[in-house]
Amino acid sequence: MNREQISHIAHAEHPIKSPLDDNSVRRLLDRGLPTGEERVLDLGCGGGEWLLRALSERPGVYAEGVDISEDALAQAAAAARDLGVQDRLTLHCRKAEEFVPEKPFDVVLSFGAAHAFGGLLPTLAAARTHLAPGGRVLVGDGFWQRPPSPEAVEMLGDFADLATTVERVEADGWTPVDGHVSSRQELDDYEWSCWGSLSSWALDHPAHPDSAQVLETATLRRAEWLRVYRDTFGFLSLVLRQTPGSA
Repeated sequence: MNREQISHIAHAEHPIKSPLDDNSVRRLLDRGLPTGEERVLDLGCGGGEWLLRALSERPGVYAEGVDISEDALAQAAAAARDLGVQDRLTLHCRKAEEFVPEKPFDVVLSFGAAHAFGGLLPTLAAARTHLAPGGRVLVGDGFWQRPPSPEAVEMLGDFADLATTVERVEADGWTPVDGHVSSRQELDDYEWSCWGSLSSWALDHPAHPDSAQVLETATLRRAEWLRVYRDTFGFLSLVLRQTPGSA
């Protein structure tokens, strides 16, 4: 079973692939899409969960999603048909750096995909190329709540602390107009859900040839969370606008 299949199972009960609960997602979308008539782009949209929520609650929104996973985009398209919003959603199967839109977007989203761009600031650089004047970026990425162990850095990446992360974003020409630091409850709920969903799938499919592998993966990932990064990793979501005079 490949990484994408494992991720799909792990997020079965927590489709937002970030440690955010429904109220936090709703609040971030409310702050990022204030008129309800925005053109929205998701870079690294996966199954399109953010776009589908925006479309289903805002009949004036038009959205596009970019991802390299054909399976994830197929899931997004199917979900859009189920919700009746398929006419307002366009999906592109290609690398984000190869995407060239017809015109810029009012809102650019990217949650849990910063690793694909090489970090938070490169993600914002990619978002900037697609953003209309006065537009907003909604982005989510990790930070260190406490000094991490070398093992945690190797496992998750070289983040900064919260204050330094925000300062770097500001120095890069962005002004935060809202934000959210995931609570301990959100962080724990996300991890329990992911590895619990994997474990449940393995236990429910004992005859499947990949059952033992999936259960082993769930057990390993749960142990890594509890022993390596639970007390140090945090997740920051930001609603950003370009600072006047920035490039």
